[in-house]
Amino acid sequence: MSEYLWSKTLEYERLLAGALAAATPMDNEATAATACLEMAEAYLDDGRHFLENGDLSNALAAFAYGHGWLDAGVRTGVLRAEDPEFFTI
Repeated sequence: MSEYLWSKTLEYERLLAGALAAATPMDNEATAATACLEMAEAYLDDGRHFLENGDLSNALAAFAYGHGWLDAGVRTGVLRAEDPEFFTI
């Protein structure tokens, strides 16, 4: 198992979990915001499942996709970034 892949996977899990905690819906965009948050949460759960089963490649992909949903939500204005550390804004 690659030490680099293991390190990146855990880094992206931390990034996604932190971003989920730091993202809140904009008042006028509740439906789109909910969709972004639900998709990110599902990818976090999937990534953790893959991680538990030693599938680091799919875990990393799931964490990255989940973060992409949140980052897109912030960049399009449907989510508010309470802590910009977790976003590309």
